[in-house]
Amino acid sequence: MRTQVLAAAIAALSLSGVAVAHEAGDFILRGGVIHAEPDSSSSKIKVNGVSQPGSGVNADGGSKTQFGLGLTYMVMPHFGLEVTATTPYTHKIRAKYGGVNYNRAEVSRMSPTISAQYFFLNPKSRFQPYVGLGLNYTLYHNEKLSSEAKRDYNARSLKIKDSVGIAAQVGMDYRITERFVVNASVWKMSMSAKAEWKENWRGGEQKMKADMDIDPWVYYIGAGFKF
Repeated sequence: MRTQVLAAAIAALSLSGVAVAHEAGDFILRGGVIHAEPDSSSSKIKVNGVSQPGSGVNADGGSKTQFGLGLTYMVMPHFGLEVTATTPYTHKIRAKYGGVNYNRAEVSRMSPTISAQYFFLNPKSRFQPYVGLGLNYTLYHNEKLSSEAKRDYNARSLKIKDSVGIAAQVGMDYRITERFVVNASVWKMSMSAKAEWKENWRGGEQKMKADMDIDPWVYYIGAGFKF
């Protein structure tokens, strides 16, 4: 009797392993919370093409937590393609002139990303660590100059250009049931912004430009469903 029960259990586990493996043709839909910590820096502000000493513009968003979705398609047992997106982030753009910092503008962004993923272990393993490398496309919208910039410098015509950057990730899936997994991952993203605007400065209208790097670390935790 015990032998029969053991044999039946082994057979059930074996069939379960086949059903839940990360096999070619599978889709894995993941959702969860994403916490981003910008590692921002900037170039000097250029006035009519000339860099200004002691100046700079920084996209200071602080640490933000948003909701994110990702969909992986398993091209083959160890190789997948993932598309991810999050709800929008908002950054405060701060300018520095002569050592004085003040709010310059505000902008929202979304950064959909496509990545190639490599899964290290046997496709039937419950634990599936992986690495990924891909590209993010950052779209900027809702650019708004601060009331201070408008009042003191008559700032206007703010434009921030979209950008393309590298995205690298390390993550893992862990199977809870036949279809349900929990997931965690860490990303490092290369993300930039080119800002242009006009303002009255030093006696006349000037064309202003500045390049900003946001380059966030991104931490994700959530759950997924395989189908």
